[in-house]
Amino acid sequence: MWRRAAGRLLRGGGAGSPRSASVAAAAELRRRLEKELEDIRCAGTWKSERVIASRQGPHLRLTAGGAGILNFCANNYLGLSSHPEVIRAATEALEKFGAGLSSVRFICGTQSIHKDLEEKIARFHQREDAILYASCFDANAGIFEALLTPEDAVLSDELNHASIIDGIRLCKANKYRYKHMDMQDLEAKLQDAQKHRLRLVATDGAFSMDGDIAPLREICQLAQKYDALVFIDECHATGFLGPNGRGTDELLGVMDKVTIINSTLGKALGGAAGGYTTGPKPLIDLLRQRSRPYLFSNSLPPAVVGCASKALDLLMESNAIAQSMAAKTQRFRSKMTAAGFTISGKDHPICPVMLGDARLAAVMAEDMLNRGIYVIGFSYPVVPKGKARIRVQISAVHSDEDIDRCVEAFTEVGRKHGALS
Repeated sequence: MWRRAAGRLLRGGGAGSPRSASVAAAAELRRRLEKELEDIRCAGTWKSERVIASRQGPHLRLTAGGAGILNFCANNYLGLSSHPEVIRAATEALEKFGAGLSSVRFICGTQSIHKDLEEKIARFHQREDAILYASCFDANAGIFEALLTPEDAVLSDELNHASIIDGIRLCKANKYRYKHMDMQDLEAKLQDAQKHRLRLVATDGAFSMDGDIAPLREICQLAQKYDALVFIDECHATGFLGPNGRGTDELLGVMDKVTIINSTLGKALGGAAGGYTTGPKPLIDLLRQRSRPYLFSNSLPPAVVGCASKALDLLMESNAIAQSMAAKTQRFRSKMTAAGFTISGKDHPICPVMLGDARLAAVMAEDMLNRGIYVIGFSYPVVPKGKARIRVQISAVHSDEDIDRCVEAFTEVGRKHGALS
């Protein structure tokens, strides 16, 4: 008998065996996950993914049916995701340099196109050097830990992007959080941070959920007064804000006062993927030695590099695309405000239609799709509780007719669901 029992234990079949314990743990995990998922559904904050069966652009086709859907929720600010020259550049890079490097940069993953793109990014931003990452999330994850020590301090806007927040969490610097765009609070925090060796103010240039622009002039004045450095995340500014699309520092005339810029290649600059840091050359050299997301991630694929490089060429050849955004953004914002909606932010193609209630945002977004307008409702935890909204994003390739049709649909849906009187 004892031999049969020993056999069962060796095969993992006995009561209390590792296998039975593992099955019980997996069952408990499944129960907890299903409960949490049901709570999300009941709260009205479930995020469904609609599957697109066409290329990115102002007009889409969804696999669920419906052609000619008007797209107002992509970060394709300049319409370059499907620009023929951008696509051609990606194809040529793919043919010449292959599908990928199968390596990180410092081993055998650096090609001439990576160096060329980094030089082009630095020239575009009028900085000394630049370093590529797989995404701007990685760029934000990699900079604070490499740059700041326990002797230093970082001061962060409370509504900064999650990637900035996570990057700051990874570093050992003393952490200060100031109220959103509140310069009085930032000054108080800077005064308190004077005891630390180095002070870095970190902010989004343009805030992605609210469409508002950081007061960089005032931030830079305070940084100068208290001997601090300024870091900005320009993901929702690069390519279209400022006279030449260089971003919020150009828009507000402080390009010489911002020390570090992180941004993305995955929005206005071709929309594929990739991010970067640009700034002083010694900083970029340090990131190549110490930044973990850079050191332990594969090189950007050649096709992505080709896309971004051509997008930058188009921007540096002419500012016409960047300048086309302002009038279209103003058209949407003014018409929606006249209809009775509250639009957050100012003069930015991110136009959040503020609704407050998560369920209302989700239901209205679904009803908008039924009318051929693709928009997405945002609610907690992406935005604070009680501040649900439908975020509309204007693209340079939207026509005036596209914008007017979107406003008409919002007005119909808003009245139907009681968002408008």
